[in-house]
Amino acid sequence: MSDSTERVDPALVAGNRRQLAGYRAEHFLWEVKEGVATVTLNRPERKNPLTFDSYAELRDLFGQLKYATDVHAVVVTGAGGNFCSGGDVHEIIGPLVKLKAPELLMFTRMTGDLVKTMRACPQPIVAAIDGVCAGAGAIVAMASDIRYGTARSKTAFLFNRVGLAGCDMGACAMLPRIIGQGRASELLYTGRALGGEEGERWGFFNRLCTPEALLEDAQSLARQLVEGPTFANGITKTMLHQEWAMTIEQAIESEAQAQAICMLTQDFTRAYEAFVAKQKPRFQGD
Repeated sequence: MSDSTERVDPALVAGNRRQLAGYRAEHFLWEVKEGVATVTLNRPERKNPLTFDSYAELRDLFGQLKYATDVHAVVVTGAGGNFCSGGDVHEIIGPLVKLKAPELLMFTRMTGDLVKTMRACPQPIVAAIDGVCAGAGAIVAMASDIRYGTARSKTAFLFNRVGLAGCDMGACAMLPRIIGQGRASELLYTGRALGGEEGERWGFFNRLCTPEALLEDAQSLARQLVEGPTFANGITKTMLHQEWAMTIEQAIESEAQAQAICMLTQDFTRAYEAFVAKQKPRFQGD
């Protein structure tokens, strides 16, 4: 899209494109470097729990990412050797006990909207998960596109343990697609922790890293994605999610249309020209 900026009406650009490198986060850390944004949940003394405020800010920030021109991949991690312990017991769970149905539904819709905006943003999201990854933290990990963990990672969908259903923030729809129906059922019914090595065997984690290398490995993957065709990566993410509700025939037609659009981009033209340039010396040598 950046190749055609000069041909786009300035009013359209102003309304649909923005820079997020200068965004000043209030409830977590935010950094943009080389096209990679890193979100760090930063309450290490409590194992990085979420609050009403951090839920809302994350939801709004991921919503803004669809307009970002300087962010092409996102890494989500936690400070202090843990990912996220879920909703803060004192700042979320305690107040929820006192709320009535309309306000409770307002809260559950807000948390679900975080997952929706994570799925809807075009940038691939890489979660770097160490230590505790529980409750809503496990959901944020699940909603990411790629998950790197460590052997000491402990991922637990704890809702059953606090008297709630496992169907929280899309867990019953998404988790079975990642690890299978039976395995998801076990985790959601029991709330037990999924260890790092077991999580890798089950397909929840794409890869295990050492704790010391985890964040750098996740950011390295994100930089690799940034170096690729970012518009096409966004289309891939869109289709991965949209095709859940399609028949095979509908998916094939949708992919045909999506691929035709990608063929109009400069990324496609550049890839072809780069391939031709690499072939010339070999043919000339022959």
